[in-house]
Amino acid sequence: MPVSVDYVARETASNLWRNRLMTVAAVLTVAVSLTLVGAALLLRQGAANASGQWERGTQVTVWLKPAANAQEIHAVGTQLAQLAYVRQPCAYWNKARNFVEARKLLPSDVLQATTQSEMPTSYWCTPVQLSDANQVIAAFRGTPGVLTVTAPLQQIHTEEKVINVLKWVLLGIAVVLIVSAAVLILNSIRMAIFARRREVSVMKLVGATNWFIRVPFMSEGLIQGLLGSAFSAVAVYILYLLINHAGGGTDSSNVFSAMHMTGWEVFSTDVVVVFVGVLIGSLGSAIAIRRFLDV
Repeated sequence: MPVSVDYVARETASNLWRNRLMTVAAVLTVAVSLTLVGAALLLRQGAANASGQWERGTQVTVWLKPAANAQEIHAVGTQLAQLAYVRQPCAYWNKARNFVEARKLLPSDVLQATTQSEMPTSYWCTPVQLSDANQVIAAFRGTPGVLTVTAPLQQIHTEEKVINVLKWVLLGIAVVLIVSAAVLILNSIRMAIFARRREVSVMKLVGATNWFIRVPFMSEGLIQGLLGSAFSAVAVYILYLLINHAGGGTDSSNVFSAMHMTGWEVFSTDVVVVFVGVLIGSLGSAIAIRRFLDV
């Protein structure tokens, strides 16, 4: 018995309307489940963006001796420019700029005992990865003209731990939610098909093939998954707008500002959500109806 597109369309529309309460329940199940999945995936992307923002804001400072000559200063700058694990270019601060900065940070009694000529010059560099800060320190230990190399190592260590834990936790949550969504959607579709098991049995008795029966149900599940995931995609987009609005300023301490995401990132997340919804809806229907085809 061939399966025509017209037959599938009519049967799908008829079944969706005749069992509209179960259809609404299935669509809502898909929507709620995949909204949570999409939110977890979006937040993981935001955590990755925050990681990059923190990395770009972490600086290593190479302090040169106050008595370092021009040749030594130039040699250090040349060596920094050749390092692959340092973002280029490094900023050079002369004695005057360091003295102005010291006036903001040092106590007045200490500052009064210090003159501009006694201030060191410095290079401010951003490591490509947070862990590269240690390589910069090691590279300039004992270099002629270098006084010391400083970096917020404890802060870097804490940031690395937080970022890694956050990424793995959100990935784990997304995987668990995808599995939970699949189970919930499958059960919802299975209940809808169970309520129509007599209809399936009658079709089998009059000679309908398994695929003749299965295709309208798969089409029905696909539409339910598509509708539910479309609602989820809208919810994920709203979450994206809220995160970007909360981080609309330039305050680097604002975690939402660090998590700022692009339109392409939320689009790719929505594509994944819709794909998962359609896949689970159609395959869920095919799996759920199998037990009723052996009459």
